[in-house]
Amino acid sequence: MNNVQTVSKPTPKDFATDQEVRWCPGCGDYAILKCMQRILPEIDARPENTVFVSGIGCASRFPYYMETYGFHTIHGRAPAIATGVKLANPELDVWVVTGDGDGLSIGGNHLLHALRRNVDLNILLFNNEIYGLTKGQYSPTSRIGTKTASTPYGSVDRPIDACQFALGCGSTFIARTVDTDQKHMPTVFKRAHAHKGASFVEIFQNCIVYNDAVFADFTDKAVAAEAQLHAIHGEPLLYGKEKNKGLRIKPGTVQLEAVIIGKDGVTLDDIIVHDETDKTLASLLVNLERPDFPMVLGVIYANPESTFEAEIHKQIESVKAESGKADLNAFIRQGRIWEVT
Repeated sequence: MNNVQTVSKPTPKDFATDQEVRWCPGCGDYAILKCMQRILPEIDARPENTVFVSGIGCASRFPYYMETYGFHTIHGRAPAIATGVKLANPELDVWVVTGDGDGLSIGGNHLLHALRRNVDLNILLFNNEIYGLTKGQYSPTSRIGTKTASTPYGSVDRPIDACQFALGCGSTFIARTVDTDQKHMPTVFKRAHAHKGASFVEIFQNCIVYNDAVFADFTDKAVAAEAQLHAIHGEPLLYGKEKNKGLRIKPGTVQLEAVIIGKDGVTLDDIIVHDETDKTLASLLVNLERPDFPMVLGVIYANPESTFEAEIHKQIESVKAESGKADLNAFIRQGRIWEVT
C-alpha cells in the first residue's frame, strides 16, 4: 500500500484570513490584495512557505489579511527584516509590502541596501503619492504644487520617481502596474516572483480619500489606451488604440521621442524593440514624463544576477570546509583576554 499522502493544491481561499479587511471603501489596496491571493496558487506557492513583511502605513496591513507567515514591522524597516528572514531560510518566498512614504522616506536607506545587495525579495511599493494613514500629508512622491494638510500652499519638494530610485540602487528587476488592472497586475506579480534577486514593483494605487484620481490622466479607461505603453520583451514599444504610436531614438540624439507611424516618414522599423536586459533603455523609459510621453508599464528591466543570500551561504560553506568543525568555546577565548574587576 502506498502511504504517501497527497497534498492538495491551495486555492485563493487558503491565502485569505478571517480578519476583517479594514481599508477605506474604494481603496486600491483591496484590488491588490485580491490579485495576490489569486496568483499565489497559480505560482504553486504554499502558505507555510510564504512570508509577507510590511512596515507602517495603509499598505502595511497586508500581512493580517494573508494566511501565511507575516511580520508587521516598524516604519521603513521592512526590507531589513525581510533580508534577515531570507538569510535565515533562503527557501522561503518573501514578499515586502511598503508604500511611497514608508519605503522612500524613512525606509529609503533600507530599501536601497536590499536592492543593491540583490536579496531575493519580491518588493511591492504601493504608490498613491500621499501619506494616507496619517491623514493626507504630502509624501516623497507627491508632485510639486500638491496641496495637503502639511503643504496647504502646495508642495515645493521635487518628488522621487520610484523606478528611477530602484534602478539607481542597482535593482535587477523593475516593473510598474496599476491597482485596478486585474489582467496586467497578475502577470507582473508572477514575473517578479520568478525573478531570482530583488524584484521591485511599483503599483500606482488610488487613495480615494486623500488623493483621489491623481493618476486618472493615464489610468481612466477613456484614456488608458492612448496614455499607457505596455512594455513587452522582444516587441516594439507601441501604444495607442490603433497601436500606431511608438517610441524611437530621436535622430542625432540619445533621447527617446514619441512618434506616429505613417507620419513624417516614420515606419514600424523605426520603433524601438523592448529589451528588458538593457539598463540604458530602462533608464530612458523610467525617465519619460507625462503628458508628453505615455506611462510605461510592465517589466521595464530584468537582468538576474547572483543573490546576496546565495553568496553569503556559499561563503559560509567555504569557511566551514577550510576551517573544519567550529569550536565556539575556543573562538571566544582566542587572542588576548581582559578581566574586568
